[in-house]
Amino acid sequence: MRVITYLEAVREAMSQEMRQNEDVFILGEDIGVYGGAFGVTRGMIEEFGPERVRNTPISEAAIAGGAVGAALTGMRPILELQFSDFITIAMDQLVNQAAKTRYMFGGKGKVPMVVRTPAGSGTGAAAQHSQSLEAWMAHIPGLKVVQPSTAYDAKGLLKAAMDDDNPVIFYEHKLLYRTQCHVPEEQYSIPLGKADVKREGKDVTIVATAIMVHKALEAAAELEKEGVDVEIIDPRTLVPLDEETIIESVKKTGRLIVVHEAVKRGGFGGEIASMIAESEAFDYLDAPIKRLGGLAVPVPYNPTLEKAVIPQVPDIIEAVRETVRFK
Repeated sequence: MRVITYLEAVREAMSQEMRQNEDVFILGEDIGVYGGAFGVTRGMIEEFGPERVRNTPISEAAIAGGAVGAALTGMRPILELQFSDFITIAMDQLVNQAAKTRYMFGGKGKVPMVVRTPAGSGTGAAAQHSQSLEAWMAHIPGLKVVQPSTAYDAKGLLKAAMDDDNPVIFYEHKLLYRTQCHVPEEQYSIPLGKADVKREGKDVTIVATAIMVHKALEAAAELEKEGVDVEIIDPRTLVPLDEETIIESVKKTGRLIVVHEAVKRGGFGGEIASMIAESEAFDYLDAPIKRLGGLAVPVPYNPTLEKAVIPQVPDIIEAVRETVRFK
């Protein structure tokens, strides 16, 4: 099986969908000749033309509003926001329009749109271009939230998102764009709401998202040398959330650590922890649940400080050690 990057997998998923469905189009800032802020749409305007790869003004509110209107009238737009931080400018269109319309009109109006947006830190982009705001979106009824951690997952989940008749927020971590793995050339779909066990283990469960999946895998490899067997669950989608896979893993290991890059306070890790506390898995716990997340400060520009505010591999290793040793 061939190996391609996460970035190439996202581009391929969109291109394949656009070839078979003329109702699909892309809109966003500089996505045409320039190919987008991270080059994801590079080359697509040459194949599909400016009508289907539409450059927009620098107005996230206009981009999102246009996408909602297009979706309601039968199109299937994919909008690219250059940085996930800028979703704040489109909150009315996404939270009050896209998320609510299908419910308010008794299911008669569909809003089949995908919001693709690069998220996370690690590129020195500073406080206004490095946030992880997925918990905001997960809080809104009517929105689906996706966070692929591999190129394989990105292509399959984006296909599912594009086929969905509801608005989907699709987060692409910036540091994952150049990562590679085996990805089939043909189209395939990964159902939204199905987690993936990235590593099987028996001593402790780590539920990790996006870039933290890779850091958790690295930590697990080190901990294996100490005789600690770590199981790693990647939810892949926050909404809908595959509670069953997480619950069964915790029942097996008796320990849970949740790690995400977003600020720990109010982060989605709290939702996972409380879900376990309210489930039958609670009786299987042999140690308190641990949450690892970003510090409650804006993401610094300085690269040393930027790393310091985000969970790193040594932090995950120490959390596992503390959890396993708990009596």
